[in-house]
Amino acid sequence: MVNAAVQGVGIAVPAPMDQQGLWDDCFKAAYGGSRLAERIWSSSGVTTRHGVVDPRVEDVSGWGTGDRMRRYLSEAMPLGKDAVESALGRAGVAAADVGLFSVVSCTGYVTPGIDILLARDLGMPASVQRLVVGHMGCYAAVPALAAVSDAVRARGLVGVMLCVELPSLHVQPGTDDVQQMVAHALFSDAAAAVVVRPDAPGLDVVDVVASTDVAHHGDMTWDVTDTGFRMGLSPNVPKVLARHVRGVVDELLGRHGLVIADVSGWAVHPGGPRILDVVEERLGLRPEHLAASRSVLRDYGNCSSATVLMVLDRLVASSQPSDGEHIVAMAFGPGLTLYATLLRARGGTTSGRLSSP
Repeated sequence: MVNAAVQGVGIAVPAPMDQQGLWDDCFKAAYGGSRLAERIWSSSGVTTRHGVVDPRVEDVSGWGTGDRMRRYLSEAMPLGKDAVESALGRAGVAAADVGLFSVVSCTGYVTPGIDILLARDLGMPASVQRLVVGHMGCYAAVPALAAVSDAVRARGLVGVMLCVELPSLHVQPGTDDVQQMVAHALFSDAAAAVVVRPDAPGLDVVDVVASTDVAHHGDMTWDVTDTGFRMGLSPNVPKVLARHVRGVVDELLGRHGLVIADVSGWAVHPGGPRILDVVEERLGLRPEHLAASRSVLRDYGNCSSATVLMVLDRLVASSQPSDGEHIVAMAFGPGLTLYATLLRARGGTTSGRLSSP
């Protein structure tokens, strides 16, 4: 059976923004000095974020959705190109050899899409097949990776998946809405890309599972409004996640005769500090198991679908998994949905082929 292996991660981010500086110079006034907003901000687990829009310099909170989408195109193109070029370079793959290009985003849409425009600018062939995954939210990298991996296994294609998310374009006016306070304190911009090749060394995509608690579909939302996209984040999200995460992981591992103790690395989407606390508690993990997730949250914030790939990149760079070792990558989002994938290192240590130097 042909294997599909993740063989390169490329990351690109816009200019950094100091989290405390954003509060002091912008959001403190936007929220009228609210002590609740300040507590949310200080407990976010974020130290640095990145954004194509710095709200201290440019106020987009009153922009219409059309203006935000036009800005998305101009900003997503260079970030996406940098991320894909980096991933291709690490994998040693030429753009002309790419057979499938998938673009994931929930923060912007244009037609012709950035999948078409980036394929052109990167020098991918006219015959490249394309897949766009839109508006699934923070977990979207996992089902997109599953689709790309299936194509790699079934048809021997070289696949590239790009997640590009620009939440800074969707800043809303300051209100007393706690869910908006949380969203403004957490979300950040980034692009992350991976190369997936048939029968290559790297991280084999072994399996994928999903679980959606439809009864709680309204606990996490991402609504398209006349003034951009608006996040809804219920405080019930960690409780719902706590009820399901162990079952999802046990199902994923049990299919392959594995248990939690057999997993050498965990790339968990850092939706926020409480989310990571719940995962750690329910899976019986030690703090060091989620060190990569917490450090990405600290250094980058929550970058929606790109984040789990950023965690995977950091995890591989620090742990250098050896042949046969297993990693679980997991993310959560609207629905309320959990997705997880089982990865297995193949061909010796993967650090040189997959992660940043």
